[in-house]
Amino acid sequence: MLTVYETTTLLGSESRPGCTLAEALTAISLELIATACAHQLEASASLSPESRRQALLSLIHDFIRQRLSDPDLTPDTIAATHHISVRHLYKIFQEQGTTVAAWIRRCRIEQCHRDLADIRKRSLPIQTIAARWGFTDAAHFSRTFRATYGVSPREHRISAAAIGSDL
Repeated sequence: MLTVYETTTLLGSESRPGCTLAEALTAISLELIATACAHQLEASASLSPESRRQALLSLIHDFIRQRLSDPDLTPDTIAATHHISVRHLYKIFQEQGTTVAAWIRRCRIEQCHRDLADIRKRSLPIQTIAARWGFTDAAHFSRTFRATYGVSPREHRISAAAIGSDL
């Protein structure tokens, strides 16, 4: 264990009159953080445009997944958070063969599908599960679910329960 004197000597705080150990540690920590950030910025600048696009897409996907329950999740919010234009956001998703809205809807439907089949969530009303994942209109949710899976949410739940009871 270093003494206070040895630590302040190593950190160079003895050359700063009136500098406490905490202040010296803070200064060094900030310098380390600034250096790490600069290194990351230089590293990301050296990435290919495709790598940067993929990294941005991954960040956007993660952001959306974390906020699926928010019915007010919009392309404007997503674009603003990632410091890009809405047009650029649409272009990124278009390159993936989908739209922002379709991707959000698909993620929400997948979560609902999973929750409806979950034995621990059988006591929850279907609309509660739908609302939990950002669907505010029951009819729209049912139509979207049926279009995606070929059965109604209720039929899916009943089928999942029957399969679960056979295990």
